[in-house]
Amino acid sequence: MYDLQKIQHLSWRAGFGLSIREYQKLSNVPLQRAVDGLFKSAKNPAELPIPEFGFRSREERKSMSDEVRMERKKMGKAHVFELNTDWIERMANEQSSPLLEKMTLFWHGHFACELKLPHFAVQHINTLRQHAVGNFRDLVIAIAKDPSMLSYLDNRKNKKEHPNENFARELMELFTIGRGNYTEEDVKAAARAFTGWGASLSGEFIFKSRQHDYGQKTFMGKTGNFDGTDIIDIILEKRETAQFIATKVYRFFVNDKINAQHINELADVFYASNYNIEAMMRALFESDWFYDVKNMGVKIKSPVVLLAGLMRTLDLRFEDRKPMIVLQKALGQILFNPPNVAGWPGGKTWIDNATLMLRLNLTSILFESKEVNFNIKAEPERERFKKLSRIKVYADIEPIVSRFRSMDEQEIVEKISTYLLQTPHEIDTTILDKVVDKSTKESFITSLMMRLMSMPEYQMC
Repeated sequence: MYDLQKIQHLSWRAGFGLSIREYQKLSNVPLQRAVDGLFKSAKNPAELPIPEFGFRSREERKSMSDEVRMERKKMGKAHVFELNTDWIERMANEQSSPLLEKMTLFWHGHFACELKLPHFAVQHINTLRQHAVGNFRDLVIAIAKDPSMLSYLDNRKNKKEHPNENFARELMELFTIGRGNYTEEDVKAAARAFTGWGASLSGEFIFKSRQHDYGQKTFMGKTGNFDGTDIIDIILEKRETAQFIATKVYRFFVNDKINAQHINELADVFYASNYNIEAMMRALFESDWFYDVKNMGVKIKSPVVLLAGLMRTLDLRFEDRKPMIVLQKALGQILFNPPNVAGWPGGKTWIDNATLMLRLNLTSILFESKEVNFNIKAEPERERFKKLSRIKVYADIEPIVSRFRSMDEQEIVEKISTYLLQTPHEIDTTILDKVVDKSTKESFITSLMMRLMSMPEYQMC
């Protein structure tokens, strides 16, 4: 298997596919150099600017009139929409780090948290970006102090007189070690250890010493005056934690069907490196089995990956960015708004009767500005989407046309199929003859791409 096919596989799993310029640039690059380039570009992520219009204190919030408060909420919601579309555009941008954005997307689903306040949302995403390929211990501690998470899982209500177990339970069940590796007594002890951890309305972490339980706690067989950081450290001492995270990484980046041996390899690296995320991800992307044909073209693209990949491939620009939110909602994945604390289940859940036809027709809709028939059950949503019946986008496919213009039709079909589809696929040219415009080379290439990107195979990566 030649390196370009492996690099293309890598580009979808560690990013959002390749633009034609990237495809050409990497055509003669060794696989190892491509892997190194991914990690180099993910270093030292720039912080996203935190908006100014959050409430600075509860006193300020209480002093506002209902009208001002509602206007502030409206502004906040609009800003979260902007954060959402900005992130999609970063994913699609050749100048961004694909691995940084993909790892941030992975952690966004792992540490699932509804992000309603814009300054909290930016802080949360900045935390994920900062630690995306860094150290998992640092990431977990930062998330435990994150204002969005503290609010979402009610830890701001966690006081020594009335311990709240929500965050402690999800920390173990979903974020670190997984079910079956802790007891109900461990949950109670962990909840006590996190008492007094909170945040101000401006987003600063606050340790409320008067609300903290300083008593002795027994957690996972150890006894001491533990605080939240101690609890996290004890959890990380267990190899089961490395195993749990490695399994989630495998399912997200490799295959929904797990391979116990390969997961053990990742877990060993993760545990031995003191939870160095880059070390685990390098072990994954440098392994031979990651590029096995059994792991190619077997994962359904999530709605966000599908949309960002289309934008990257076709250099798409939306005239109005609202439809980017509408498309996410219609396809079943909205950034900053996971369905619950478990995140998006992924896999086959991305496809159902309501989303399949939209997925298969999405390229035609965007290319031809056709009316979109969103299959939304809720009446208010249907009415809202009627106002967005036409989506106007601009695509720059001249670089793609230039790349293939000199070839004959058969070679164009072969080369563009290889570029767009992740597994070899025999194209029935007799069917293509009926649906592809052959009036000019440009129309042939454009219509061919549109048809190929409307195939079920394009939904896979």
